[in-house]
Amino acid sequence: ALVWVFDFSDSQNELADLRETAANAQRDFSALVGLIESAPLPMWFRQPDGQLQLVNSAYVDAVGAPNAEAVIDGQIELVEDVEGFPARQVAMQAKTEGSTIERLTTATIGGQRRSLRVTDMPLGKEGVAGYAFDIEDLEEQSRAFRAFRDAQRSMLDQLSVGVAQFDAAQQLIFANDPFGRIFALDRDFLRQGPGFTRMIDQARDNGRMPEARDFPAWRKSLTDWFAAGSAQEDQWTLAGGTHLRVVAQPMPDGGLVMIAEDRTEQLALSAVRDTLLRTRTATFDSLFEALAAFSPDGKLQIWNRRFAELWQLDEELLLKHPKAQEVVRQIATHLTRPEEAKRLGEVVRAAALDRKQTGGKLRLKDGRIFEFAGVPLPDGNALLTLLDVTDSQNAEIALRDRNKALEEADGVKTRFLANMSYEFRTPLTTINGFAELLQAGVAGELSEQGQEYVSAIITSADRLSEQIETVLDLSQSEAGLLPVERERFELFGFVTEVTRSREAAIQDVGLSVELRGNRSSGSIEADRARLSRAVGHVLDNAIAATPKGGKILVVVDRSKAGANIIVSDNGRGMTKDELAKALKGMERASRASPGAAQRQGLGLPLAKQLIEAHNGSLDIVSEKGAGTTVTITLP
Repeated sequence: ALVWVFDFSDSQNELADLRETAANAQRDFSALVGLIESAPLPMWFRQPDGQLQLVNSAYVDAVGAPNAEAVIDGQIELVEDVEGFPARQVAMQAKTEGSTIERLTTATIGGQRRSLRVTDMPLGKEGVAGYAFDIEDLEEQSRAFRAFRDAQRSMLDQLSVGVAQFDAAQQLIFANDPFGRIFALDRDFLRQGPGFTRMIDQARDNGRMPEARDFPAWRKSLTDWFAAGSAQEDQWTLAGGTHLRVVAQPMPDGGLVMIAEDRTEQLALSAVRDTLLRTRTATFDSLFEALAAFSPDGKLQIWNRRFAELWQLDEELLLKHPKAQEVVRQIATHLTRPEEAKRLGEVVRAAALDRKQTGGKLRLKDGRIFEFAGVPLPDGNALLTLLDVTDSQNAEIALRDRNKALEEADGVKTRFLANMSYEFRTPLTTINGFAELLQAGVAGELSEQGQEYVSAIITSADRLSEQIETVLDLSQSEAGLLPVERERFELFGFVTEVTRSREAAIQDVGLSVELRGNRSSGSIEADRARLSRAVGHVLDNAIAATPKGGKILVVVDRSKAGANIIVSDNGRGMTKDELAKALKGMERASRASPGAAQRQGLGLPLAKQLIEAHNGSLDIVSEKGAGTTVTITLP
């Protein structure tokens, strides 16, 4: 037998080390596989030829496969083709180039489209590893942030305040439209994202920076805003009187937000307000009324000199802005009835709290009478006004007594005229009756001269009767007792009848009359007798104002305002001053006593009153040398 003896100690030790290394490698591999398997993001490993060799559970769940073996057998890809390049081809490109490739793509996971950041990482000759991060939530937040940023910038564009944002490198990253307008910077310049100092220089070139003795040093002080620990505020006065309030807010990232507010109008309004306050104070002190304003809590706010003097209020008390109750107590000592002072407190409360205007009267111990009122002001305060009405009160009493006496005298006058008109008509009727009997030959045949006398008597009696009727109508109209008995009649026929009744008078003075109109003018509802008298007086006035050979035109028509009766002549007419004087005299005559109206002429004043009694109007237009036109409008 042959026995070989080998020293196996080194080999045994080396074999033991190899077993331990293999065991450690197995444990590390198992730990690595377990880590990959438990990873929440899809991970995979490809063979050198690009075939899938290993996928974790997250990958299996993402592609919706039953297990990893099914994914490997079917070579199910998680990532979709991008621009015609499949995921395997991109992985092989990473292996060929020997560099990691990252890309953003989308995939359907769990029935939803998700955004993924996919990484293919070459592992030398062994193959290519890959993993995918689900960044859908990050993308959603990014989209929301961009939408918020766009909305915020859009909102900033609507403000009147200029806002600009600079980054840590002092480059402009945003400026709203008002910022560009304030500093005269166009949009193209702002879109370039200029530096802070360049923006300052451009604004200075545009004349939109304050003048500085050492501009570079001043500009350098502005750049120190970026390193400031708190907000910086400055007031800039530009050429042309523009006043800017500039606020610089340093940001945690080293950037800066610059806010520019144009306060020119505000300062101007403040100056105007100060002027108005001084004007108001001067105006209050110059007013005859006593004025005091109280706040809603009842404290005295402002007052004028008249208020302090009227109630003898101490200046020190007023400067303390006392409550209304304290002021009322001071006022009560000056009143005839001190308890009435409470009414002042009530009107102040009603004006301040209830926003109602109330008032009344107070009598002072010295006999003066004051009218007071509480007026709610737009700012929520209440204004108390006191006006001395002693003289006007006494005058009102005197006028009231005098008016009462005048009304009694006017009633006596009206009754007297009505009675006298009746008394005149009785003998006038007798005279007219006997004259008609004489004219008819009852007492025997009259001579030709006797017939003329009798005709003259009848004519004069008729005229006197008409004058009496006119005086009676005027007196009744003045007293508001003019009766109007309405009936409906055709207008054109009525005017024709009134015009023909003046035919003899027109022929006697050698005039011609033209009547225009037709029955299409319709009918009206009026007092036929009194309207006939009114139109007749207008015609009589035209006859009297037109010289021999003249012409009178009577037109009847209808307009939107109502029925129109127009009487015009080509007589001497009147100038504007004469017409104004005549109208004023006619108005005065229509309001005066019948005796005064008689002196002014009764025709047109009575016609005006009769037309107005029918809710109509009478207008006169005249031109010197061209004649006069009288328009009667009836509803």
